Amino acid sequence: YTEAIIQEALEELLSNRTSIIIAHRLSTIVNADRIIVMDNGKIVEEGTHKSLLIQGGKYATLYKQYFEHQSLDWEPYRESLKIE
Repeated sequence: YTEAIIQEALEELLSNRTSIIIAHRLSTIVNADRIIVMDNGKIVEEGTHKSLLIQGGKYATLYKQYFEHQSLDWEPYRESLKIE
């Protein structure tokens, strides 16, 4: 519930602005225009949420692990992983 309120506030605040967000919660960045994935201080992937899921790399793995272990309802996010 609290996370949903925060997400709504962020969407409104960041609308039509250039912003840099550093996040550990992947739910914070799924709607970003561009996501940069770093590992050990190096950029390992870059793209949109959808393109990174299609690549099936580090972001896709982290995304799947993150939402499977959250108390959030997993079903809406599960659909994001079914990209053909």
